[in-house]
Amino acid sequence: MTSPDTAVRTIEAGTPPERFARGWHLLGLTRDLADGTPHGIEAFGTKLVVWQTGGGEFKVLDAYCRHMGGDLSQGTVEGDVVACPFHSWRWGGDGKCQEIPYARRVPPRARTRAWTTSVVDDQLFVWHDPEGNPPPEDVVIPAIPGYADGEWTSWVWDSTTVDSHCREIIDNMVDMAHFYYIHKGLPTYFKNVFEGHVCTQYYSGTTHEIAAQGLPIDIGVYEDQQTVSDATYWGPSYLVDKLWTKYGDMVFETVLITCHYPVTSSSFVLNYGMVMKKKPEFDDATNEMIAGKMLAMIGEGFLEDVKIWKSKTRIDNPLLCEEDGPVYQLRRWYEQFYVDIADVTPEMTQRFEFEIDTTKAVDFWQKELVEKAAAAQAAAQAVEPSPA
Repeated sequence: MTSPDTAVRTIEAGTPPERFARGWHLLGLTRDLADGTPHGIEAFGTKLVVWQTGGGEFKVLDAYCRHMGGDLSQGTVEGDVVACPFHSWRWGGDGKCQEIPYARRVPPRARTRAWTTSVVDDQLFVWHDPEGNPPPEDVVIPAIPGYADGEWTSWVWDSTTVDSHCREIIDNMVDMAHFYYIHKGLPTYFKNVFEGHVCTQYYSGTTHEIAAQGLPIDIGVYEDQQTVSDATYWGPSYLVDKLWTKYGDMVFETVLITCHYPVTSSSFVLNYGMVMKKKPEFDDATNEMIAGKMLAMIGEGFLEDVKIWKSKTRIDNPLLCEEDGPVYQLRRWYEQFYVDIADVTPEMTQRFEFEIDTTKAVDFWQKELVEKAAAAQAAAQAVEPSPA
């Protein structure tokens, strides 16, 4: 008989859910969709068409015309409606066919699916609910204070497609250790709070370069570190990360958005963008340049995550240690978006807090970095030419 100490742990991979998460999903920036043409977006196992009306509103419908299946995103915008390229049936943002140019009347059943939209800080969202319910009044996307008043730079934005389920990116919210191994950070403070439809990660830390200098590093301190992060998921797919980053004597305040929408049950589009609070001592061009460079550095980190996601397997029964964080509690919180409203349990939404003691990790990581720095310095000195 195999004892518990010698039994081999097996991976339970499971299968991703076929349904898509209930909640607000960001499709893109309004500036990229406001050119007077319809835009096609593959999402939620289908295709959507997005356009801006003559009155400036953004509308989203299922892309395939209910007449003969034409792709509305290949059509044209005619005033407030989108015209199918096949037979020019004209569809309004409410999902009703408004006109058939060659017909005397429109069939009363000429309706298609219209998606509820919201624009916040120049970002376009759609509401998805498998049950067809409208968004609750208390489930909203927060605006950035001062954005509408021009206190922040314009969005710096990028995206990539990941062939995996959305849960992979959500797991990062409780994963303290990956910041060191993937993002060259050294977490000195790490805490999670889940409540209702909101999930927050509080992070503070420094970088490999600073830690390698062997300086005293404060552990368990949220403020006064190289980087301080307050990152909150508002629902299943929209992460607002408030960042304060020190460079010498200057502190840059930025808001990093990390968001996604599902394409299929096993792929999603990852969007990420940043705005920076303008420094009054810089002109607008310099502020925009700094924001662009900061997002480029963060983008490199995202691509390292993507490499992991592309090569790893799905695992429903991860084997964890104390410093791995509340993975199972996070997944229980995340499950609320994949079940009917009637099946949401208190365990999915009740307040839960968990702070990781980073003392052991920081001690080991800093010693490792100091030793590596010393070894690199010795190797460099060994190859220096001797004086003549």
